[in-house]
Amino acid sequence: MKKINIYIVLLGIMLSSCEEFLTLAPETALSSATFYKTEADFEQAVNATYAPLRSIADDRSWLLSEMRSDNTIYARNINFGATEQQEDISDHALPEAQGITSNGHVLNQYRQDYLIIARANQILSVIDEVEFDQTSKDNLKGQALFLRGYAYYELARYFGGVPLHLDPVTAREEAALPVTPEAEIYNQLISDIQASIALLPTRSNQGVGRASKGAAQMLLADVYITQKKWAEAETLLNAIVSSGEYELIGNYEDVFSESVGNKNNIESLFEVQYLEGPEGLNGNFLYSFMPRPISPQELQPITGTSNTQGLDGEGNNIPTPDIIAAYEDGDLRKDASIAYVEIAGSDREDKVYPYIKKYAKAHDLHGNHGMSWPIYRYAEVLLFLAEALNEQGKTAEAAAYLNQIRDRAGLAATTASSQSDMREAIFKERRVEFAFENKRWFDITRADRVQEIIGAFGQRAVANPLDYYYPEGHTFRDHAFSNITKYYALPAAEAEITPHF
Repeated sequence: MKKINIYIVLLGIMLSSCEEFLTLAPETALSSATFYKTEADFEQAVNATYAPLRSIADDRSWLLSEMRSDNTIYARNINFGATEQQEDISDHALPEAQGITSNGHVLNQYRQDYLIIARANQILSVIDEVEFDQTSKDNLKGQALFLRGYAYYELARYFGGVPLHLDPVTAREEAALPVTPEAEIYNQLISDIQASIALLPTRSNQGVGRASKGAAQMLLADVYITQKKWAEAETLLNAIVSSGEYELIGNYEDVFSESVGNKNNIESLFEVQYLEGPEGLNGNFLYSFMPRPISPQELQPITGTSNTQGLDGEGNNIPTPDIIAAYEDGDLRKDASIAYVEIAGSDREDKVYPYIKKYAKAHDLHGNHGMSWPIYRYAEVLLFLAEALNEQGKTAEAAAYLNQIRDRAGLAATTASSQSDMREAIFKERRVEFAFENKRWFDITRADRVQEIIGAFGQRAVANPLDYYYPEGHTFRDHAFSNITKYYALPAAEAEITPHF
């Protein structure tokens, strides 16, 4: 893997902390011999390790997870040349051969995660050799371990087994490693996250936007939930609840970041930071999620910008009829999460399209916004805790945590009383609570329900293309939903530079 080497870290973009943001500060003419000398050097290096998360959240994770699920879909604009690589992901028609795929989105996700890993590896290889304040050192080391663990967790969930790099790559022959079995990847990432928990301060003692002890406990609980280690997950989740650092926000719509305000709020355990403005730290995922073609007049009420421009091309991450139907009557989250726009230029007879509302916050300039992307919220702590308790036979205890979420949504208490009914109730609750937050695909995969849920979804979609935003007389490609798999194949571009896959 040519992308994993010391020069990525030393010549890459370096960041320095700002009061409420991890702000970029470019560096030049650096080497490992001259750079890693002071606490400030390590602060910049850790900031650089966060940086790929912006690209991942803005461009990749919703493609490879949410649009892979039955929550959202690629809305075909027949007047625009097909962007087949996005369509291949959405329609489960990804071409692959001998365990590799040429899909560029898969490749870019893979490389961004390894960029995090490469930068973390460089920090962890030298930080103990440099003398500075031990409390600060522990914090920075904990953040590097958290980020490496998070990146390997992403890779494990997307690909299963991947190469395991734990040291900086200093020579070409070190770049290509064999694929490590999935179980060993999990062993390593668990070790990293456990170590980070011991080193990181609590949220109230941590810098804004950085990983804290609670975030690391939540990440490890997520891993344990995936591995069905229910008791271990319960212990971690109870620690988060009892910490007093987090709580539910009363109004669901107020949970999500605005372009400038409401970031890293009391319900947030960890979120990807963006900054509206000219610094190049902004996001534009809201624009990726718009149905198309959409005129400036149709888009402006959604974005509030002063220089609104129309959007052509293909619509991505469009809410499906399935997720719209998943909300119970009276669920306050529905109107907070989904809105509708009428597109005069659509070829469909029904020109009204749903779009993701929870991220539609007003900002100043077209294509430039600063909404954070939520990774972990306190609501997920409660629903994970309900799941962990129920799987251990503590169904009545589980109901109390589930009902906290339902109460905020304006819904009555759950009627589920058996373990199996409660399991399904939690599964459904997670879908609507975390709609469009890139959770649904991983919920489906860890429940081993990929063929059941996506297979049925594909049959519904192909049988009713009008319901899934095709114009009259048009439908899905013949090979849509022909390759429904739990894992993505490894990137072909990486296979060209390694003999191992």
